[in-house]
Amino acid sequence: MAASDDIQTIKRQEAELVFDRFDEAVAFALGTAIRERALKENLPIVVDIRTFDRPLFYAAMPGSNASNPDWARRKINVVKRFLKSTYRMVLEQQRPDRTFKPGEGLDVSDYVLAGGGFPATVRNAGVVGVIAVSGLPERDDHGLVVEALCAHLGKDAGALALPANDA
Repeated sequence: MAASDDIQTIKRQEAELVFDRFDEAVAFALGTAIRERALKENLPIVVDIRTFDRPLFYAAMPGSNASNPDWARRKINVVKRFLKSTYRMVLEQQRPDRTFKPGEGLDVSDYVLAGGGFPATVRNAGVVGVIAVSGLPERDDHGLVVEALCAHLGKDAGALALPANDA
């Protein structure tokens, strides 16, 4: 499947995976669900869920490493800056070095093109935070967040999923 098809699917995910409210309780429920799946499937990830002004949920799973929190932080910064999924940014930018174009003025120590950051959007308010996962291949990080959001919001994960990557 072409990157343009994936971009359209991600735009649909972003438009449909919207909260009525996003607060500490929602972040805890969502984070706990991702953590439980990670424990069950032995996924070596970190989960970082926050509003733009403070952290709401964090978990580091067995097998995650010292660089995963930093990758999550840089993904969070990208969502905060561009208000869209980091995997969508990867596909739109097509930069194998994981950096933004020099003209963007974004320091590589604070911003990274890597999937796994997803906007926490509240109906009639817009993007208010981020759900970030780091530790798997970026498409899988993204998919893990989308599946958890679908389950939490009562959406059909199959209808919103990216197709299996044949690469």
